[in-house]
Amino acid sequence: MPIKVQNDLPVREILENENLFVVDENRATHQDIRPLELCILNLMPKKEDTELQLLRMLSNTPLQLDITFLRMSSHQAVHTSQNHLQQFYYSFDQIKDRHFDGLIITGAPVEKLEYEEVDYWQELCGIFEWSKTHVQSTFHICWAAQAGLYYHYGLKKRMLPKKLCGVYPHRVLHRREPLVRGCDDYFLIPHSRYTEVPSEDIHRCEQLKVLAESPKAGVLLCIAKEGRQVFIFGHGEYDRYTLRDEYLRDLKEGLHPDLPEGYFPCNDPQQKPPLQWRSTASLLYSNWINYYVYQATPYNIEDIR
Repeated sequence: MPIKVQNDLPVREILENENLFVVDENRATHQDIRPLELCILNLMPKKEDTELQLLRMLSNTPLQLDITFLRMSSHQAVHTSQNHLQQFYYSFDQIKDRHFDGLIITGAPVEKLEYEEVDYWQELCGIFEWSKTHVQSTFHICWAAQAGLYYHYGLKKRMLPKKLCGVYPHRVLHRREPLVRGCDDYFLIPHSRYTEVPSEDIHRCEQLKVLAESPKAGVLLCIAKEGRQVFIFGHGEYDRYTLRDEYLRDLKEGLHPDLPEGYFPCNDPQQKPPLQWRSTASLLYSNWINYYVYQATPYNIEDIR
């Protein structure tokens, strides 16, 4: 089934050219079904790139998803046009009285700051609290996963000796948990971050269940409250060239980055990196939508508590 987006969302044409099933608002109004209401809080600077990456992941689910994009009012975006934000994004005040079947909170390039130093931290805390009563299941990505564990469970992050960047193998734990149903014993997912929540702290928290872990990258995936909170510390949504572009950006800025580990063939940045994580990432998103959103949410969305 398709994802429903606004008629003139720019990335819609790219998705259609990739043969992904997208319907616009006009067609969706003629379908007599109750679509899943999904909100995406996009904290990334280049919002259109993230829109495309996440909508690719969500397009493989078997249900119609009605997408609402959310922005932070307490932060001034500089890498996305104000016209795009005003046309396609809502503020929290505009949607706070609504209920959603699912919420995705993206990563953000603010991990070197203390949480309380982030200019939209108080607003984000309000959204974390609101999600407990207005969202069936929330999917936190990378920095949002670290911030979510800090807000909900008091787990602190720590700086890594150097940036963790590359494509790493992870081992599945608790195979019977639906989120990792269908995954191979080991699978690859990209990481790109300067901080981590120590694995031992996550394992020690009785409210969290770790579902996938890497010897080098640490915990990748954990859940709480029977899947109402999902935390992933990697970037399964990344495109083939996202790590390359980040590496070249850091190189240009004089940060002397290491080559992304396990990414370029023969560690040669001139070679085309193989796409090794797309199928697993698509499966994780499909499992989340099916088992923790669709199967769990009430038909009357107002009944979410």
